[in-house]
Amino acid sequence: MNPLIAPVFHSFLQVREELGQHTAGLTTEQVWQVVAGTSLGFHLSHIAGSVDRLSTYLAGEQLTDAQLEFLGHEPEAGASLATLLVLIDDRLSACEERLRQINPGSYAEPRTVGRRAFPTTVIGLMVHLAEHTQRHLGQAILLSKLVRQISAKGADLAPPDEGPSGFPKS
Repeated sequence: MNPLIAPVFHSFLQVREELGQHTAGLTTEQVWQVVAGTSLGFHLSHIAGSVDRLSTYLAGEQLTDAQLEFLGHEPEAGASLATLLVLIDDRLSACEERLRQINPGSYAEPRTVGRRAFPTTVIGLMVHLAEHTQRHLGQAILLSKLVRQISAKGADLAPPDEGPSGFPKS
């Protein structure tokens, strides 16, 4: 494996391990419980969908109608934790296969992302795949902890009274 893309594979390995560890035993209700305006289920669905979409851009392709439809349904509750984790693993595996096929000589080739066609490169998209997936992993871990705390204590974790800057008042 090319050492320049090894961090993406390591990122995906960490996603698989930590999602399995931090979400174990959660119910479908907990997965889709809305906390602070979002749910663990959304972040899990988004990890799968965003990896799929970004790897499509990485290959220099445009999104399919099915990928766009999936994007629109990411926040919708319903899928079980097991279903979401299998979907994530499938999408990570498909992306890993695409990464293995990339010629290292193409890393500087231009690519675009999204409807606005933001400019980037092959290597830029590989970095973004790793960092974007890690960002949502962190949110998923935090939400897993919060829904466990809410379930255990019956707590209502209302946001603190915020000042004009959006930070809690001191």
